[in-house]
Parts: sequence; C-alpha cells; structure tokens
Amino acid sequence: MPRSRLFLRTKTLWRLVHSAIVLAAMLLVGLVLVEQEARAAPLDAVVGVRATIPDNARTAGTLGTQRAGSGVVIGADGLVLTIGYLIMEAISTEVVLPGERVVPAEIVAYDFATGFGLLRTLQPLAIEPMALGDSGNLMERSEVLVATSDTSRPVIGALVVSRREFAGYWEYLLPDAIFTSPPHGAFGGAALIGRDGRLLGIGSLIVGDAGESGAPLPGNMFVPIDALKPILDDLLATGRSKVAPKPWLGLSSEAVRGRVFITRVSPDGPAAKAGLTADDVIVAVRGEPVRDVADFYHKVWALGRAGIEVPLTVLTPKGMAEVTVRSGDRYDYLKLKPSY
Repeated sequence: MPRSRLFLRTKTLWRLVHSAIVLAAMLLVGLVLVEQEARAAPLDAVVGVRATIPDNARTAGTLGTQRAGSGVVIGADGLVLTIGYLIMEAISTEVVLPGERVVPAEIVAYDFATGFGLLRTLQPLAIEPMALGDSGNLMERSEVLVATSDTSRPVIGALVVSRREFAGYWEYLLPDAIFTSPPHGAFGGAALIGRDGRLLGIGSLIVGDAGESGAPLPGNMFVPIDALKPILDDLLATGRSKVAPKPWLGLSSEAVRGRVFITRVSPDGPAAKAGLTADDVIVAVRGEPVRDVADFYHKVWALGRAGIEVPLTVLTPKGMAEVTVRSGDRYDYLKLKPSY
C-alpha cells in the first residue's frame, strides 16, 4: 500500500478513535451535569409542541402533516419559542404541558433565515418564562443541558464540541451554529441551557459530524439564541423579520468531492421553472466557481435580494449550460396561511 494512502487511513482511524474517547468523556460529564444541575434549571418552561399541516402544504411531503417536538416558554403571555419547521405551514398548533394538558396556540412568526418559530398559547400558562442567555460567549467544551418534552429522556448533559458555520441543503446558512455531543434523539425544538439556567439555543438537527471542522462525532445542532434578539421585535409585530429576504432558488444541493450537485428541485419553484433538474451540477455563479454548498449560497446571496436574476453555469447530462434563474422569495412560495 502506498505510504500516502496508509497515512490517510491511519489519520482517519485516529480521528475516529479520538472522537470515541471524547464522546465517552462527554457521557460521564453529562451524567454528572444531570445530577448536579437539572434540578436547578427552569425545566418547567420546556413544553411540547404539536402541529397539524394540511396535505396540500408545500412541505407536507418532506416534513409530514403531523409534527411534534419541543418549545420553550420565553414570555409571560404564553410566548413559546421553537424550531420553525415544526409549525411551518401548520393549520393548527398546540402546546403540551406536563400531565398531557393540551393548550391551543396560534402561530406568531416564522423566520426562514434563522429557523426560529414562535407560538402564543390561547390560554394563560402558569409557567415562569426561561430567560434568554448570551450564546455569543458559549465556548467549545462548555458544559450545557439539553432539555426536551420527551418524558422518557427529558434532559441530558452535554458539551459544546464546536462553533462554526452550518450549511443546510435547503438553502439555509447559519453563521455560528452550536454543536453539542452526546446527541439527544428528540432534538426538534429542544432547549440548550447554560449553567446559569438561561436559554442558549434551540435544537434543530441530529448530525454525525458535530466535531471541529465537521469531524466525525454524533451530536446535535442548535440555533444560537443571539440570532433571535435582533429580530424578535419584528417577529412579534409583523410575523417576520424586516431584513431583506435573500434570493431563493427552490433547490436542494449537496457537495461531493468539490462539486455541488442538485439533489431536488421544488415543484413550480424558480429552479424548476428555469429547467434545472436533480443531478445537475452547479459549476459557477456569475462565472465564479463554487467550492461547496456554503460557498454557493454566499455567491448567490451576494448578488442582491429576492427577485434578482441568478446566472449559473451548470453541468447537465447534455453538457455545460448557462442558465439564468429568476430568484423568488420563499415566503411567497410557502403556504404560511394554509387551508384544507
């Protein structure tokens, strides 16, 4: 075997072994944290969230029509913060309290840029809101709690294993995502709580590459609470942020060996109307080569706000092609006020 290949295999094996050692240490730390701090954390503010989505919703096929997860009470008026995909395009929502007490709720806001969603219960909640913390000061190796409405495993201890940019295949880019390990399976809308009992983030995903620079390590990805603070007043007043919407193309993408492949196009979306299809390869944006999914988003969004034309160089089964996509606003595409 060539020395270069042997070196790469040895390096990869070492990274996996190191990740396993780190994870084992985290599990021990997690157990200690749960015993020492879970009782002191304001866990009553962590509630269940359920939503019903009509069959004709844009996201019904990918996210389902019955969704459930967690949320956190952050306002005395029954304001609940959750992850937006749980309530996106919902026709009815409800908050589930301990003892399976169900309280109907209404959607207050959904923010695609951050992924946050807000609900407000239609009846008062005798629950003290959880205070917002400072996620900007949350460092790697910080000890945290992950709390959910899952009665079988409501809270676990974890460590922050990385802080870095996260690019989601659905045209989503989070500049400073929080990655923790070990993972909690009930991640959707989970509360990330600091040692001071304050809310530091909202759970979004379970991932296999939570480690530094995407190293193999199972964990969760959280949206940092600091991303909510600049837009909270807008969300409460109008249901969405005043920040200009970014150009949306209506495609899902994945980077493989330095190439950005289109894996799906949204029916009737901008990419589909321009003739793009799954398995096309995005080579460049306005003549500038793209390296990965995050780089692709950065280059598209640098062109301006939603509605601009996006010139793409695309490798198709018929060869290289220049395709111009008239971008859209995802809010106009989603059925945020759906009906059956």
